[in-house]
Amino acid sequence: MSYRPNRNAFLATAAATFASIAVVRAPARAAQFSFRTGTNQTPDHPLSVAMREMCAAIDTETGGRLQIAVFPNNQLGGDTAMLTQLRSGALQMMTLDGGILSAVVPLAAIQSVGFAFKDSKQALAAFDGAVGAAVRSQIEAKGIHAFDNIWENGMRQITSSTKPIHTLADLGNFKIRTPAAKISLDLFTDLGASPTPINFSELYTALQTHVVDGQENPPANIMASRFYEVQKYLSLTAHQWSGYWLLMNGDAWKSLPADIQTIVTKNAGIAAQKQRTAVIAANISLIDVLKSKGLAVNDADRGPMRAQLGGFYKRWKGEFGDTAWALLENSAGKLGA
Repeated sequence: MSYRPNRNAFLATAAATFASIAVVRAPARAAQFSFRTGTNQTPDHPLSVAMREMCAAIDTETGGRLQIAVFPNNQLGGDTAMLTQLRSGALQMMTLDGGILSAVVPLAAIQSVGFAFKDSKQALAAFDGAVGAAVRSQIEAKGIHAFDNIWENGMRQITSSTKPIHTLADLGNFKIRTPAAKISLDLFTDLGASPTPINFSELYTALQTHVVDGQENPPANIMASRFYEVQKYLSLTAHQWSGYWLLMNGDAWKSLPADIQTIVTKNAGIAAQKQRTAVIAANISLIDVLKSKGLAVNDADRGPMRAQLGGFYKRWKGEFGDTAWALLENSAGKLGA
């Protein structure tokens, strides 16, 4: 007896077959916008983790219309190189320390005023408030879009391969790397040290080869970059607070439709809060981990260091102007005489 297939079953099977072929063979819909973003931190650092999570959420919530490829660990170049790319439009997004951004936006250096903030909580309140608003307006004036919430880097501490930094005298002629920021060079010059600007991407090698004897960064950065392999001492100076601005090329930002801008802004805010929480916790817990890695840890006598900065405060008040300085002192307290 011959087999006579049921016509309805045949049509259903054929439709399913052709549908599956379409799924396999049809190319994925190309993104409407394909951007790149870079960080100067290792892939497992909370900053890079938050960036990946943010970009994944943006991809999902825009239905793939905006896809942002993440390049951590200076894959696209050091901080200054990425900033140049951002301004030219070759790079659409990045995170950048305000001190380094000050080469283009001078007021961004206000986060790096020595011994201004006692801790991250105080600093973040300032940058979520009037101080941050003033800096963002200056960033926007340079054609760069700055998102509302600055990301955490933290209180900066000094490491050394030669000696612990206990007192102001220990900084005398101490060869220390700083970011490529005028305010950081000025701070350590006034503290008696011998500062050298080096991009973060080149720092491990500079410490390993003794181009400099020490550096200054929050513990999370010290751990992620394995500076404990080429340093012996960690001195808790808390001499500066630093944060990362999340920046986008202004033309790239304006090219996005309003609904995508809303999604990006929302997820940038979520990422900032998660990143802050993770980095603050890491900067506390990693001190003991760094001890276990062989770093000798000590508290520094900060009072005389701060007292040494009368001239520094006077000069930088002049640089930033009375209005911005008043905003800083409203958040941080009186600085200088």
